[in-house]
Amino acid sequence: MSDAVHQGSCLCGAIRFTIKGDLHAPDACHCGQCRKQSGHFWASTDVKRAALTIEGEDNLRWFNASAQARRGFCATCGSFLFWEPTGQDRVAVGMGAIDAPTNTRLAMHIFVANQGDYYDIADDLPQHR
Repeated sequence: MSDAVHQGSCLCGAIRFTIKGDLHAPDACHCGQCRKQSGHFWASTDVKRAALTIEGEDNLRWFNASAQARRGFCATCGSFLFWEPTGQDRVAVGMGAIDAPTNTRLAMHIFVANQGDYYDIADDLPQHR
């Protein structure tokens, strides 16, 4: 693990978080659940649970979106911050909530078969159905 430290928060600041270590290259998820919750596609980076510290957890609410994962958001402002797969030691953290510089770049698009009909994916990154 590197000495890098990344900070982030929800829109209102009720939830703040720190990530220790370099960020993994994020993916852009175009699945129906991410589009519904974020209002568009959602970009996130996977973080080991031990590398993530959350302040303001009393404002954090979890929605069990499926048997496979739950989604964490701020109870005050509604910011969608986290996606946590069941039974795994990682949390996906929304890239838009992480303060710059992130020192990483988008790596791929996932669930592109479910992308909205109102936009095109206009880069050369790998696309996974």
